[in-house]
Amino acid sequence: MIGRRHFLGSAALVGATLIAPPLFAIETDEDARLDLFFETVFQRSLARSPTRQSALGIRRDQDKWDDLSEARELEDQELRKGDEATLQGFDAATLSPQAALSLRMFERSTEHAIRDFRWRHHDYVMTQMGGMHTRVPSTLTNSHPIATKADAEAYIKRLDAVAPLMAQAVERMAAQEAKGIRPPRFVYGLVLEPCLNLLSGAPFEGEGDSPILADFRGKLAKADLSDAERADLLARGIAALRGGFAAGYGALIAHLRAAEAKADESAGAWKLPDGQAYYAAQLESYTTLPLKAADIHALGLKEVAGIHDAMRAIMKEVGFTGHLQAFFAFMRSDPRFYHPDTEAGRAAYVAEAEALLEEIRARQGELFEHLPKAPVEVRAIEAWREKSAPKAHYRNPPQDGSAPGIFYINLADMKAQPRYQLAATLYHEAIPGHHIETCVAHEMEGLPRFRRFASIAAFSEGWGLYSELLPKEMGLYADPYSDFGRLSLSLMRACRLVVDTGIHSLEWSREQGIAYFDANMPSSHYDNQREVERYIVLPGQATSYYIGMQKIIELRARARARLGDRFDLRRFHDVTLGAGPLPLPLLEERIDAWIARGGDGDIA
Repeated sequence: MIGRRHFLGSAALVGATLIAPPLFAIETDEDARLDLFFETVFQRSLARSPTRQSALGIRRDQDKWDDLSEARELEDQELRKGDEATLQGFDAATLSPQAALSLRMFERSTEHAIRDFRWRHHDYVMTQMGGMHTRVPSTLTNSHPIATKADAEAYIKRLDAVAPLMAQAVERMAAQEAKGIRPPRFVYGLVLEPCLNLLSGAPFEGEGDSPILADFRGKLAKADLSDAERADLLARGIAALRGGFAAGYGALIAHLRAAEAKADESAGAWKLPDGQAYYAAQLESYTTLPLKAADIHALGLKEVAGIHDAMRAIMKEVGFTGHLQAFFAFMRSDPRFYHPDTEAGRAAYVAEAEALLEEIRARQGELFEHLPKAPVEVRAIEAWREKSAPKAHYRNPPQDGSAPGIFYINLADMKAQPRYQLAATLYHEAIPGHHIETCVAHEMEGLPRFRRFASIAAFSEGWGLYSELLPKEMGLYADPYSDFGRLSLSLMRACRLVVDTGIHSLEWSREQGIAYFDANMPSSHYDNQREVERYIVLPGQATSYYIGMQKIIELRARARARLGDRFDLRRFHDVTLGAGPLPLPLLEERIDAWIARGGDGDIA
């Protein structure tokens, strides 16, 4: 999920006695004491997030939802302050190198989370990019298996508990609104749509089963239950849907409609209380670097011009005569680049994605010595959320191995999914991108789990964008048009540097941001609109991709230049991913240490 970045927040940590303890190499007594502290924080944090438990395949509090209250956030802040005080009691000089790095990361994240607590109300509670309105159905459908009667009863309790959960969400939105913090008007319709879809179909109005009833009914059918038990549970589930579930979403929908009437069109973070300072904090948090908005904006303009030149070279290669915008129009309109907007067309698109996945899977050993165990597969985004969901995203597998990683693709509008972009998108989200990066970290033994499960946008999204380039170097893009697709996605990330800073720092309107995309991107006006709307509700996040990729490419070039014939691309990748997600300054230190060792072996 694209959201708050601090990787030690109360809901962002993982671990408990329910997960086997790590095989952590204890080198000093101080290492052991520090590791015990990390485990204690993990256990505490996991206990405070039932949805995180479910995402990891842990069936402990699967009848509950997270506490969204202000009181809980204040408790979390006090716990962080206590952690910060406890850290002072460790002697860093006596720690092993790996433990010393863990201590630095924990200190850094805790310090930033405490510092940025002042902005907690600035992050919109619900947007088209996420929130509890979609986390509820996503948790139920993707992370709540039903194998036993107890699992089903927990599912029913969760359905009933949607009412108090959404009451908390509405309370949080009202608190934001009282401070003058509300998203622009266009967001409300995009949030309302999936909410209304969840109340369409049985046991509500409409034909067929509603999305959650269909999920519950389907899981009951496969569970080890008697017919009588199955019938009883189904009846109770339907009652809970009509009860707490419908009441919760009904109250949320009513609040959203009332709030929509009071919203305006102002898009940028500058409009929020002390908005420019908030945006500066966002940029540092997402990029992990002390970058200024003006410098990011200038970098974006430079990179956009360079990618346009590379696209003109492809125009010449394929024999297209005309200017770049005419080539963009050709790529948008020629039917060879699109599967039909039919069920057969959607099936063909999925089949093409699966073939590309098999091709890169067969060659992934050329890029890595260490590969994850977890598989990955292609799926279409569920119909109930496809209109408000992104074009593609990756969902990591649960830790119990009960499901694979998933490369989700949005097939609501086949004209929005050009075939020439499929390969680059798949490489970014699956192999060698997020699936490799995420699962290597999650499966790593010997690291505290807060590092394995860290969420650091510049590292992860930088790796994802870098992963689009790697197959180019392997000769995997099938033709110049697919390479154009790669460039178009890189161009989008460069345009993000311009538009994100334009909207949130330079006070561009939503329309100005869309116009910049229309003038510089081959994508459709609708796609450009959706992109810009994403940046509006997630200030700073979109800058992490290009900044992270540039740092990885810079470090690779440095390693290749200094190591010469000793440089091994697979070892570089293993070292880059081999400590879990890192802030970019710490990644640079790690690569420099590896270079100093002559590119041999791993480093602590």
